[in-house]
Amino acid sequence: MTVIGIVGLPGSGKSEAANVAAEMDVPVVTMGDVIREECRDRGLDPATDHGTVAKALREENGPAAIAERSLPMIEAELESNDTVLVDGIRSDVEVEAFESAFGDTFLLVEVDAPFELRADRLDLRGRDTSAEDGGESLEDRDARELGFGMGEAMDMADLTIENTETLAAFQRTVRTLIRDGPEALDQ
Repeated sequence: MTVIGIVGLPGSGKSEAANVAAEMDVPVVTMGDVIREECRDRGLDPATDHGTVAKALREENGPAAIAERSLPMIEAELESNDTVLVDGIRSDVEVEAFESAFGDTFLLVEVDAPFELRADRLDLRGRDTSAEDGGESLEDRDARELGFGMGEAMDMADLTIENTETLAAFQRTVRTLIRDGPEALDQ
């Protein structure tokens, strides 16, 4: 059994790593889905209120609230799968929750990319509302994520994948990680 947690700033490639896992029939638990569902439950638009609701959930239920809501989903997937990928870890507290739940079977992977490349990717993705249209700027998103403890979480990573090359190269690296384990990567 392996639980692979993915951490990284917006636009670094977390969702692309999750897409690769899904293509390999590895279940993906997306922590952002917990927040998007809560947005809908509160009658809010996930495209504009994601950050506000993420912050509110943590304030209302503690800093590990989103990880704690994700644990039952991960455990359910582990009943019939050897590997589960968790997309979107945001803090050291969340890392600690997963380490406590899964011990040595938890592998934390940081996906890293420079700011300008991440900004370009987010523009192409088109999922998020721009700052000009009432959403958050990438600078503000980075600050919010780092405020949750993401910098500390990234520092806790067992390995870092630099996502600065082609999409195909990144996908190959993620496939190798999932198929052969971290020891198969040139680090």
